[in-house]
Amino acid sequence: MKTYYYVHTGHRVGLDRFRRAVVIVKELQKKGVDITLLCSDFRIASEAKEFGIENSVGIDVVRNIPHIAKHGDRLIFDSDEANPIMLEDMKEYFSTFVHMKTDEIVVDEKYFKKYEKTIPLAFFFGDDDYEKDLEKLIPSLKKLDPALLLGYYYFFDYEDMLKENFKNHYDFEDYDKVITSSEVLITASPQAALECLASGGKPIFIKRDDYLDSFENEFQRLHIPIIGFLDLGQESKVFRAISNNLYQQIDTNSLNFLSFIYN
Repeated sequence: MKTYYYVHTGHRVGLDRFRRAVVIVKELQKKGVDITLLCSDFRIASEAKEFGIENSVGIDVVRNIPHIAKHGDRLIFDSDEANPIMLEDMKEYFSTFVHMKTDEIVVDEKYFKKYEKTIPLAFFFGDDDYEKDLEKLIPSLKKLDPALLLGYYYFFDYEDMLKENFKNHYDFEDYDKVITSSEVLITASPQAALECLASGGKPIFIKRDDYLDSFENEFQRLHIPIIGFLDLGQESKVFRAISNNLYQQIDTNSLNFLSFIYN
């Protein structure tokens, strides 16, 4: 009997779920669980070892999971791709089936430390921007003059254009550095917002039209300001969201959740 963790990744959905999956898979590995990470994108699957994942496989569509896993294996399913019928089939196919909620908060313990804040303001749109929505925000962002963190799935020519428009910019490989060193982080990535908050920063979340509002209730509970794209052009509104806000510290409850999965 083998254990698998399937996570939905890709150039249209980003890496938020992947970053959460990495935390869970690594903790299960520490507990001696022989687990394989299945990614719906071959590119990130090939680089998963850089994130501490021992075994990873890329699959092109979710229906190919049974081509790797066998009847009676265990599956943690971190995706909203499956319809109700497919989910019922998975429950029957696997001896143990865990369906991750979209808004389940899991943050790596490494972020719950005290970090020196050397970047006053940073902007991270997300790891995916297939429609190049960030390009449309450049005029508004220039008024704020943030440091830009580039995403994983950006096209090369797109990256070059963005670097030309932001005097301070960081590559994808600097993700942890930017997240932990930013005093204020404006982002459309729910996971980045949570990790920034855990590391003592002040995140501001931007709602994307192509993303579900899954974390909105949790962000309201944590007092993370939520703004729209049009708000970025109003400097006073952005900074008022920070100064008038009393952030709540995120609980270090990830390990409790991991124990639940392990058991």
